[in-house]
Amino acid sequence: MAGYLTTHVLDTARGCPAEGIEIVLSRIDATGRHPIARSRTNADGRTDAPILVAAAFATGCYELLFHVGTYLRQSGQVTAEPLFLDEIPIRFGINDAGAHYHVPLLLSPYGYSTYRGS
Repeated sequence: MAGYLTTHVLDTARGCPAEGIEIVLSRIDATGRHPIARSRTNADGRTDAPILVAAAFATGCYELLFHVGTYLRQSGQVTAEPLFLDEIPIRFGINDAGAHYHVPLLLSPYGYSTYRGS
């Protein structure tokens, strides 16, 4: 069985999925950050397909960069510049190439959390 990576974004301040957030996945190695995939959340706050599919799935260190600033502005939750949260990086490791990794983002204008989901 080959692994894959998924995510979703929930707006905990409004109690709904966060639509339209751009997400960039990078692989991290000794030479730095290397973007390998881009996606955007749909009306359910999820991406339409896994961010990292089985054919490209490998163990290692990764980063999901959530571009939340535009969403927070458009939803009317923030008006003052600069934003407290504009881009949220989440770095994590994949050590099982056969597993499903789900890395969600729970978002509000002034805080966030994540966890390894299922």
